[in-house]
Amino acid sequence: MDFARLVELTADLHCFSPGILAAGEDVTLVRVQLSRWVQSGRVIRIKKGWYTLNEPYRRIRLDTTVIASTIKAGSYVSLQSALAFHGMIPEYVAQTTCVTTGRPLSIDSPVGRFRFRHLKRDVFFGYTRHEFGTQHAFVANPEKALLDLLYLTPGSDSGDYLSELRLQGTEKLDLETLRQMASRFQTPRLERTVQLLPEVITSEREDP
Repeated sequence: MDFARLVELTADLHCFSPGILAAGEDVTLVRVQLSRWVQSGRVIRIKKGWYTLNEPYRRIRLDTTVIASTIKAGSYVSLQSALAFHGMIPEYVAQTTCVTTGRPLSIDSPVGRFRFRHLKRDVFFGYTRHEFGTQHAFVANPEKALLDLLYLTPGSDSGDYLSELRLQGTEKLDLETLRQMASRFQTPRLERTVQLLPEVITSEREDP
């Protein structure tokens, strides 16, 4: 494979693996070629086995939501990253956070920081597939993103903590769905926290 062919295949992809390129090619040779292109600066290595084209060869603007959801199978974007995706928190989120039923993992890459947090299998639900051109990402629904954050954050059963989140766009939250989802966690702390949410949401909606 020459570099022109690589660009033809991957210029519209947020990330790709040697396996995607290996149809009709020796995958070992593809890996060697990718390593050379990384050294020359034309390809960026995100993590072992995952790459993206460097500018100006790439035709799209990278989206870390897609990358995070792709580079680790069995994960979905959640917590602050998903809340930001849905426009529900005002702050810039410096890393893309996902949940997985596998081992926790942190990745510092040239295209961004990625964190994968462990979530028990019983509560691995509540996410939707979103299309990004030829690729996609799995992102928690607003209610599930908030519940995952509260569940994985010690001390979250506090009105002060909830206020510090500065939730916005709370019309996207269905409180009954929140309660039903929270009950599936079987965690009293989370259910107590959900009981505090209506007051916080009402306060947010009343603010000018």
